[in-house]
Amino acid sequence: MSYASREQIPARYTWDLSSMYESDAAFLRALEQAQAYPEQCLAFQGAISQDAAQLLSFLKLDDEMGIVLGKLVNYANRKSDEDTRDSTYQDYSARVVLLYTQIAASQAWFASELLGLSDEQMNAFYAEQPELELYRRALDRIFAKRAHTLSPAEERLLASAADMASQPENIFSLLNDADLQFGDAVDSQGEAHPVTHGSYIPLMMSPDRTLRKNAFTSLYAVYNQFRNTCAATLGAQMKQQKFFADARKYENTLAASLDGTEVPVEVYTNLIEAVRRNLPAMHKYVDLRRRLLGLDELHFWDLYVPVVPDVHMEFTYEQACETILEALKPMGPEYLALVKMGLENRWVDVYETPGKRSGAYSAGSYGTQPVMLLNFQGKLDDVFTLIHEMGHSIHTYLSCQNQPPVYADYVIFVAEVASTCNEALLTQHLLQTTTDERERAYILNHFLEQFRGTIYRQCMFAEFELKVNEMAAAGQGITADALCELYRQLNEDYYGPGIQVDDDIAVEWARIPHFYYQYYVYQYATGFAAAIALSQRILTQGASAVSDYLGFLKGGCSKTPIELLRGAGVDMSRAEPIDAALGWFDQLVDELAQLA
Repeated sequence: MSYASREQIPARYTWDLSSMYESDAAFLRALEQAQAYPEQCLAFQGAISQDAAQLLSFLKLDDEMGIVLGKLVNYANRKSDEDTRDSTYQDYSARVVLLYTQIAASQAWFASELLGLSDEQMNAFYAEQPELELYRRALDRIFAKRAHTLSPAEERLLASAADMASQPENIFSLLNDADLQFGDAVDSQGEAHPVTHGSYIPLMMSPDRTLRKNAFTSLYAVYNQFRNTCAATLGAQMKQQKFFADARKYENTLAASLDGTEVPVEVYTNLIEAVRRNLPAMHKYVDLRRRLLGLDELHFWDLYVPVVPDVHMEFTYEQACETILEALKPMGPEYLALVKMGLENRWVDVYETPGKRSGAYSAGSYGTQPVMLLNFQGKLDDVFTLIHEMGHSIHTYLSCQNQPPVYADYVIFVAEVASTCNEALLTQHLLQTTTDERERAYILNHFLEQFRGTIYRQCMFAEFELKVNEMAAAGQGITADALCELYRQLNEDYYGPGIQVDDDIAVEWARIPHFYYQYYVYQYATGFAAAIALSQRILTQGASAVSDYLGFLKGGCSKTPIELLRGAGVDMSRAEPIDAALGWFDQLVDELAQLA
C-alpha cells in the first residue's frame, strides 16, 4: 500500500520522533547549544595527562556529546528520509555533519596525549578517581593501539590525508550512482523495461527469461565499457588502505581493519576456509535450481528468479505484526513484550509515500526510542524485513537500557546477528505452520537464497577483496584484466560446474560498492552463521539459551564481539558455527529437492 502524501497516513503507521526532539525548533535550539562543544574539548588539551579529575571530566563531556550528537543526527536524518525532496532537512543533516567534523577535529589530540601516560600513572589516576574505572575498557582499547599511534604531528598529517583517501569511494559513487545509464531491457513480448540500480534485481526475478537475459546484458555492457576506470578507482582504494596500514605499522590491511573492531584475523580466514569446505552444498543447490527451472544451461541471469512459481503469500501490515509475534514466542516474555511495545508505540514508519527514502533500516541512539523505516508492500519479503529491523531495534534498545553511554553502541560484527536470528525464527515458524507443500517449498527457496546471498556470495566478495589487497601489497598491477580473471575464477569455484560463467559476470566486481568499505562484507556471513547457530540453540534449549542471548543483546560493546557472542553460546573464533550453518543449508537443499 502507498499513499499520495504523508498527511494521508494514519498516525499509527508513522514513527514517533518525539524522544529525539518535539519539534524543529527544539532541534535547532539543541544544535545551537552544541556549537560550544569544540571549544570545550580544546580546553582539556594538555590537562588530561596532568590531572585525573580533568581526564574524568573530559570523558564525561565525551559521553554527553555522544548523546546529543546521536539525537541531532537521528532527528535530522529521519526527517530528511520522510521526504528526501525537502531541502530543509538536508540542510539540517549537513549542519550536524559539519558540527560532528568540528568536534572530531577538536579531539584529535586526545589519543596522543593519553598515550603519553605510563601504566604507573594510569594506575595512580584510577586510584585517585575511582569513577575512572567505568572507562577502563575504553581507555585500554586506546592503549592497545599504542604501537599503531604516531606522534601528534604525524597524526595531524594522517588526519589531513583522510579527505584525499576518501576520494576513490566518492569517485566510484558518483560514477556508479549519478553517471552510469543503462539501456532498456526488452521482454519476450517486445516491451521495453528501464534498467536501473533499483529495478535490476526485480527484473532478475521476472519469470520472463528473455527479459532477465536482456537486463543482465544491458547492465554489464555498461560496466564493461568503464572497466578500466573502475579498475583504476578500485586500485586507488587498495593503495590508500595500504598507505594507512603501513603508516600505522600493521602487518597488512586486513590486520589494520579488523583491529578497529577487536576481531582476530583468523575469524576472516576461517570463514573463507569453512565456506570453501562447504562448496559442494552450494554446487548441489545450483544444479537443483537448474533442474527446477527446467533449463539445459543455467546462467547468472537465472539465479534470482523463484524456482517455485505461482505462490503468492500476501499480508496486511496487521497480519505481518501478528506473524512476527507468533514467530518470536520462543524468545520468551521479556523479548516479546519489547516487540509489542515497539509495534504499539510507533517505532515503525510503515508505508511508502512520494519522496520517502527507499529500502528499510533501523536507527536509534542513547536516550531515544529506536525507529524503523519500512516501505511495506504486503509481500513475504516485507514480513522478513519487519522482523529483521525489529531485531536491530530491540538490540539497540536493550544495549542502551543496560549499558552506560560509553559502551551502549555495538559493532557491525554483532549487529547482523540480532536481525538474522529473528529471520531464522520466522522461517522455522512458517515451515512449522504451513500445510501447503507449494508454500513450504517457496519458503525453503526463500531461505536458501538468504544462505546463498549472505554466506556464500558475501564470502566470495570477502575473498576477492582480500586477494586484491594482497595484489596491491605485492606491487602487482590492479588492471581490469587481472580483476576480471580473478573474479571469474572465484565464480567458477563458488558456483561450480552447474552454471555457465558468462564473460559479463567477470566484471561484476565493478558494481559492488562494498569493496570501498574496507573488509566489511565478511561480517554479513559471520553474522548470519552466528544467528543460525543461536536460533537453533534457542529452539532446542529454551529459557537458558534465551537468557544467554538476551545477555548478549544487553552487552553493547562492553566486551569484544567474540566474547559477547561466546556468552550467547556461539564461538565465532572457530569454524564450527559456519560448518553447522552450511550443513543445515545442505539439508534444506535436499528437502526442497523432495518437495519441488
